[in-house]
Amino acid sequence: MLLSEVATELNVSDSQVYHMVRSGELPAIKIGGRGQWRVERAKLEEYIEQKYAETAAWVQDNPLTERDAE
Repeated sequence: MLLSEVATELNVSDSQVYHMVRSGELPAIKIGGRGQWRVERAKLEEYIEQKYAETAAWVQDNPLTERDAE
C-alpha cells in the first residue's frame, strides 16, 4: 500500500504515516530507484491489532471515573 493509502485507512495525515514508518513503529519497505515506501496490508492489519491491544490495556489501567464522565 502507498503511504497515502495507509493514511486514508487510518484517517491520519500522510506525514503522520511517514513518521510512523521512519520511526519503525509501522513496518514498511522502500522500493524502486526513487525509494518509494510501501506497507504490506498484513503488516498494517497487525499494527491495527497491536494498537487495539495497547488501547485495551490502557483503558483497563485507566478506568473511567464519575468525574471523567461529567
